[in-house]
Parts: sequence; C-alpha cells; structure tokens
Amino acid sequence: MINRYITNQLIEDIKPGHVTALFGARRTGKTTLMNVIIQKLSNKKVLVLNGEDFDVATVLSSLRQEVLKNLVSGYDMLFVDEAQNIPKIGQNLKLLVDTNPTCSVFVTGSASFDLKNKIGEPLTGRSRFFTLYPFSLSETTVGYMNAIQRFPELLIFGSYPQIELETSSKKKRLILENIRNGYLLKDILQLDNVKDSLFVMNLLKLIAFQIGNDVSYNELSKNLGTTVKTVQRYLDILEKAFVIFRLQGFSQNLRKEISKSPRFYFWDNGIRNAIISNFNPPDLRDDIGKLWENYCIAERMKKQFYLINFPNFYFWRTYDKQEIDLIEVIDNNINAYEFKWGEKNAKVPKGFSSNYPNSKFLTINRLNFYNFLKL
Repeated sequence: MINRYITNQLIEDIKPGHVTALFGARRTGKTTLMNVIIQKLSNKKVLVLNGEDFDVATVLSSLRQEVLKNLVSGYDMLFVDEAQNIPKIGQNLKLLVDTNPTCSVFVTGSASFDLKNKIGEPLTGRSRFFTLYPFSLSETTVGYMNAIQRFPELLIFGSYPQIELETSSKKKRLILENIRNGYLLKDILQLDNVKDSLFVMNLLKLIAFQIGNDVSYNELSKNLGTTVKTVQRYLDILEKAFVIFRLQGFSQNLRKEISKSPRFYFWDNGIRNAIISNFNPPDLRDDIGKLWENYCIAERMKKQFYLINFPNFYFWRTYDKQEIDLIEVIDNNINAYEFKWGEKNAKVPKGFSSNYPNSKFLTINRLNFYNFLKL
C-alpha cells in the first residue's frame, strides 16, 4: 500500500455536521483512500454506501428529512462513494447534516457531474473539497537517486496507481489504453450530454501535440470542423474530468505581454502518450522537451495544491517571442521557471527581469528537479 500525502488532511477535516468531499479522475485511487480512512477510524460507527447502487441513490435523493434521519441513525459517520450519481446530492446532504448535526459525512466522486458545484452551494461554510491526483513523485520514490532512475518510466507511462503497481511495459500500455478508452471517456461522455467520442479524442490529440504552445481556439475549430464555442465547451469538460488543465498568460497590463491565448497540459504523462499512441522511451522521442515540461508543471502544481500554499500558475510570453514556461505567484511573490531536458541552464529574458525585478528565476533540469518537485 502506497500512502497518499493528503490522508491525514482528510482525516483531520472529518467532523460532525460537516461534509468532506474528495474529487479526482477515475482510477486515481479515491475508493482505496476512502477505505484506508475508514480503517483508521475503526473506533467509530461508520455507514458505507455506493452512489451507483439504485437503492442508495433513491434514499439519498429523497429530500425527505425522516428518511435521511433514519438512514444514519446509530452511526457516527456516513461515507458515500461515487456520489456524483445521486440526484440533488448537495441539497440532500445539507438536509442530512441539518437534521443530524452529530453525523460526519465523507463523499467521493469524479468530476464528471461537476459535483463540487452541486455540494458547494447548499453547504457553504460546512464543506471542504480535496482533489486526488495520480501519484506524486514523493509518493512513489525515495530519494534523489531513486527518482532519477525512475524518470524514464514516469515520463512515458505516468503515475496512475494501476501503472505504479505493474512492472511490465506491455501491460502498462494496455492499462493506459483501457483508461483512455473506458474510464476517462465514460466521465467525459456523461457530462452535459456529450455524445461524440471521436470528436473528444481528436481534440485531445491536437492538444497533446501542442504542449508548451499557445492554443488558438479558432485554429482548433477549423481543424475539427466545428465552432469556437464547441471547442471551448469540450475543453472545459476535459478540465472538469481532470484530464487536462490550462495556464493563462501572466501579465500586469504591459503592452508586449500576451495573455489571451491559453496553454494546455495533461495531469498525467501516461494519458497524454496514450492519446497519441506513442510509448517510445525518452531517448527515441522528438518530443522529450514537451514531456519534461508537462511532467514538471503537473508535479509542481500537485505539490503546491497538496501543501495548501494557495498558488496561482501562469506562463509568460511577449509579442517579440520572449517567454518563460511557468510563473508561480504565491502571496505576491513571483517565481519564474524554465524547464530544460538535460543539464542546460536558461537565461532569464531581459523583458521579464526588467519588468519584474523582485522575481526569482530558475531553470529546472535533471540535476536540480528533486527539491522542486518533492513534497
């Protein structure tokens, strides 16, 4: 069993009259983590339910005070897995904790039905949301040397739990293709009546080849034969399903800075490589720089979110083609990072250093990555 970094944070958040919600893409280990927490709370009376069960969904969507009160009678805690399948889940959980203020509630769900909004509105001030990502570097490696040795497989196959527990490269590829074709598409297609799986895959392929580049909605719409609004809608869905995330351009209203066109990255390198069906090792890749940039940015974001440092992330580029891969802003402190596969160091662009003289700039390469990424 690999310990997840946020386990203790989740346990500390569980309290009477409060809802703790754990989100994340399918197959990232939410159910496993929930079961670990239940084991650690063995001194409590716990009711465990699954939102995919029709009877469970019927009871937890009833909006009937007596029904919900009877459901948790005699229990200290209610755990609900796959809560996104339950209609009006937020209103029902509010009614449940209003009626049973001594009961603690813990729910898990994929982002496919925008569960955060469903729970957050009715339970403002009485709920907290956590996100579980694929394994972080610190969860699966011990020390600098181990991380260096494991980089080839992490860059190519990613960090999903099933991948981590498999030793065969062939089986890792099969698992990623199964996740790509099954679990992820299931989430995406269930959201907002999305039906065109081929369109989704074609859009993801275009994004996968544009790692580190500004994305033009107009260009994507022309390539896919659709409208800009449709492209934007599908990209929003893919973000909600924790497949990709976007960075906006960093700008403090300087004329030369570009801030309108976003850049997109994948939360997991393995999924990105499965989308383009390329599992060649690093020394045979012509996109190794993109893989390195994607991996480092995703890992850095996971780290800062888990540490609850309240970060904001951007990229920086100007019309005269000066650019920086990642800008991290925490409490008005600006840190700039450039990612180089190998051992080279980049120079800070003059336009950036002159306009942001109090910022810090660092090249992240294979010599100094470890402290940058470890929790």
